[in-house]
Amino acid sequence: MEPEARPVLYRQLQLWDPSLGSEDDEDDEETSELVVSNSWRPHNSLGNKVGGLPGAWARLGAALLLLVTGFSLAARQLYIRSDPTGSQASAAPRPGGHSHPPGVYHHGAIISPAATCSHLGRELLIAGGNVVDAGVGAALCLAVVHPHTTGLGATFWALFHNSSSGSPTALTPGPTQPLAPGLQLPSALPSLRLLHARFGRLPWPRLLGGPASLAQDGFLVDTALATALAARGTKGLCPLLCHADGTPLGPGARATNPKLAAVLRLAAQAPAPDLAGDDLLGLLVRDLGLQRPQSRPTPALEPAVQQAIPQGVLSTTPGPSACPELLAMVGAALRSGKPGPDPCPALSAAPVGPVGTVLATVDSRGSVLLLTSSLSSPFGSGRLSPSTGVLLSDLVAKPTASAWACPLLLQGSSDDTEADMLGLVASGTPAVARVVTRALLSHLAGPQTQAQHERWQGLTLSTSVCDQGTLLQVAVQAEHAHVSSVPSSCCTVQGF
Repeated sequence: MEPEARPVLYRQLQLWDPSLGSEDDEDDEETSELVVSNSWRPHNSLGNKVGGLPGAWARLGAALLLLVTGFSLAARQLYIRSDPTGSQASAAPRPGGHSHPPGVYHHGAIISPAATCSHLGRELLIAGGNVVDAGVGAALCLAVVHPHTTGLGATFWALFHNSSSGSPTALTPGPTQPLAPGLQLPSALPSLRLLHARFGRLPWPRLLGGPASLAQDGFLVDTALATALAARGTKGLCPLLCHADGTPLGPGARATNPKLAAVLRLAAQAPAPDLAGDDLLGLLVRDLGLQRPQSRPTPALEPAVQQAIPQGVLSTTPGPSACPELLAMVGAALRSGKPGPDPCPALSAAPVGPVGTVLATVDSRGSVLLLTSSLSSPFGSGRLSPSTGVLLSDLVAKPTASAWACPLLLQGSSDDTEADMLGLVASGTPAVARVVTRALLSHLAGPQTQAQHERWQGLTLSTSVCDQGTLLQVAVQAEHAHVSSVPSSCCTVQGF
């Protein structure tokens, strides 16, 4: 049943790709029944005998009206189904007068840096999956289509709020372990498998099917990947991301990675989370001529670190991420009543620190998944494993290895009618914690008028993650899911 029509108020960031799932079939059926009933009223009220001329004309007119109505409804459904995103503009009014601003959805949504992966996550939600299914599936998709920022060699952190239990859980990668000098032992598959085994709903192989098909059949290089290739060069990345003459693939070129597809299919058969990366590890040590490590990666699910504030409860991941620093900055700023430190001090000419990616999924019941991962440098170590199609991370060599991992959740208090749940996750610079702090404090400022609302949006957009990264915001409010990003061009939103 649709909720009662009423305006939805939300303090959001500027958006990228507004969309809204198609209207319920029940609405169409009700409309059809109403038209049929009305169209036959003239005939019933005349009371002519069967075969009488006036009655015949009335029946003919009603039949034509019914035929036109049927064609109109059929054309409408055909139009909706032909939409490549499977959705309509979220600002379009629903039959009952209920309408949404851009980025607001009735059921759920996902935002990620790749349109292909956002679409895959949305399909998993529609198939009956939850936010963990959608997030893990999209993360595995990004491992295929964005090898410059993430992959099966990357390190993953996540923060999940379960609306059923009301408790937040953190996914941590465990201690960093070297596979070889300057190369990190890959932990992506065990980490994502562990998160899914605990909280996912769809079968594990269902999540790997789409990414494996993309790797096998090919995907189109997007602008982000092409830009990273042009900046770095192709040394060590051929033939995966190169033309036959060794030049880098450009936007719109098709890339394939059949070796990675095979690894994903093997991982789909893993009987337990700690075994999910065993086949990959075996192939890697063979490629590198190394002894198999005695220990496996040890990702863990831990209770989130929490801090009570007047507006609710903040949750984040434990150290060695940057989030404990974030909580300290938020607490200090709230006590002082000042907006907090400048999020972009001494702005450098080029991005520094670990390069990573972020994604977020949310549903209208209040479940949220914030996920961040990194290969450290663009394309990680730049060392491509020929047997697996995987780029290994060089994160082990960095002294601030986890400074980029900083997802944050704010759960409103029981009497808070403004925002039930807010999630923030950012990547791109060592100033991540400062950027998230400033965005959170802007949200807590609570604008009351439209003019204040516009000023709040401008303040948040002005941080722009120090012009060097990405900030995602998701929220649950009034049984609706809200999604936005800074910069708005960084990411694609898919919802329904």
